[in-house]
Amino acid sequence: MVQCPDRIIASMDTGVDDALALAYLLGSADECELGGVIAGYGNVDANTAYANTCAVLDLFGRADIPVFLGSEHPSWADAFIPDAGCAQFHGDDGLGNTRLAGSGALADGAGVSGDDMSGDDMSGDDMSGDDMSGDDMSGDDMSVDVPDEVVSVGGYLAGDVHAHPALGACSRVNRSRSVGHPQSTMPTALASGGKRRCSVDAADGIEYLIEQVREFGRDVTVLATGPLTDVDAAITRAPDIASKLRLVMMGGTLTQPGNCWDAVAETNIIQDPEAANRVFHSGADITMVGLDVTHQCLLPQSAADRWRATGTKRGRFLADLADFSIKANLEADPALFSGGMPLHDPLAAAVALDSSLVDCFDLALRAETNTGDFNGVRGRTTGDPVGLVNHSMPHAHVALGVDSGRFLDEFVERMAEVCR
Repeated sequence: MVQCPDRIIASMDTGVDDALALAYLLGSADECELGGVIAGYGNVDANTAYANTCAVLDLFGRADIPVFLGSEHPSWADAFIPDAGCAQFHGDDGLGNTRLAGSGALADGAGVSGDDMSGDDMSGDDMSGDDMSGDDMSGDDMSVDVPDEVVSVGGYLAGDVHAHPALGACSRVNRSRSVGHPQSTMPTALASGGKRRCSVDAADGIEYLIEQVREFGRDVTVLATGPLTDVDAAITRAPDIASKLRLVMMGGTLTQPGNCWDAVAETNIIQDPEAANRVFHSGADITMVGLDVTHQCLLPQSAADRWRATGTKRGRFLADLADFSIKANLEADPALFSGGMPLHDPLAAAVALDSSLVDCFDLALRAETNTGDFNGVRGRTTGDPVGLVNHSMPHAHVALGVDSGRFLDEFVERMAEVCR
């Protein structure tokens, strides 16, 4: 009997490592069928993520894979502004300033190098909380009118000391709709060269996720490499899917510091801790691939050099992504990332196909939603203490060990093949 390939539905905030994960899935066609991608906010705004996703799929000859618009802001906010930290590690266009999709705040400035996006330029010193007071979020060419709305700046309230908007991001703030209502109009930031029939692709991603889980149950894996807002919105709209949902998520950290401004929370969780906490308690089958394991999987410069040596457009693109991320991570933490860039999203994609890559510890999991005495720190993932006395609580599989050598060898080789 011929075994059918795994079916994957991806929810992505398509930045550098999301794009690498997407290319990895495309190179794993014998093992998985990528049924569609839901592109939402996170590393970039939702429309840019949509454009990036379409552009990557088109580059690798897979314009047939549908792309859907996902969440444009967290469940707790009315609007979203991309964060300076994400721009530092993903570029202002989300794809290492490669301009593949022709999107981003500096779309007319093709060829901007990684040197122009250094940590010094993205420090947020000129964008303090006092400058982000909701009604008056001004900066150089960054004014935007967001009256009486709750604004998320990379997961933090506008005005919070940690709220540092990416340069130029305020002019692209999206406050068009709630994730709880279908969206059928075409996003404004599409740039896939006319290869894609966008009137179909821009259908509501939340409804698509619901339909897929209802049809395939746990025979489809939802791979979430961005905030869990899409997954939460789907469960909220259709509670019946929770028990049928198999989710592999990149996010969180249990034993390690976080990677946000305060080094406590992990980026995907801080974007929408309320959504993450609801998903953790939903009863879905969840595997959390967090910093505990992704920081053990570092892509070396030699891999990027190998991809570039293929001489193809695909190879150059993947090498450019890796070069940008390797440089950004090395500048951020020379001790931790001396061996290369952490493969956050690609590892989650690989675990969705082969769970034996990681060793997991099962526990009731929660995301902290408040900061303060008896609350913890907002965005931190911890064990839920109620689970110690109520053993019927849902438990997540938290990856704490990883066969990094096997994963890295397979990843580099598969990506070299997809470059051709």
